[in-house]
Amino acid sequence: MNATRQDAWTEDEDIILAETVLRYIREGKTQLEAFKEVAKRLSRTSAACGFRWNATIRKEYSEAIQQAKEERKKGNNLPPKQTTLWTGAEKASQEKDTLETAILLLEKMKSEYSTQHDINKHEKLLNQLKEENEQLKEKLTRYENAWKEMGNLWNWVREKDQK
Repeated sequence: MNATRQDAWTEDEDIILAETVLRYIREGKTQLEAFKEVAKRLSRTSAACGFRWNATIRKEYSEAIQQAKEERKKGNNLPPKQTTLWTGAEKASQEKDTLETAILLLEKMKSEYSTQHDINKHEKLLNQLKEENEQLKEKLTRYENAWKEMGNLWNWVREKDQK
């Protein structure tokens, strides 16, 4: 059975993590701060975000990391007007990220609802099977008692015939 883990990372979550870390690098902030932000957005721990970044995603984004570092160096020398424009673009990017996060959250809720619905269905079936099992046990006990009674009657008849 190929069941996907409930805590498995989706491609969208990987992208959110990568974009956020790269943005933090460009802004001269730490990756740890980025992991904390992503952790809040994706309902994960910052350690999980850091592990995912270091184990998988960082390798795929090595060129983007270098570019972000260069942009950070160049960005520190930008006049205030250009920095304001850059902030406006970042706000638009953050709004897009927020929308993507909302979509991810709704998809996760739908998945969890579906899982809970399946669990409820299985619990109901389990209870029905337990009830049926009890009824069959009672029926079996009645048949065993009847069979025992038939044996007693058979023995009684045999004893009467022998006398």
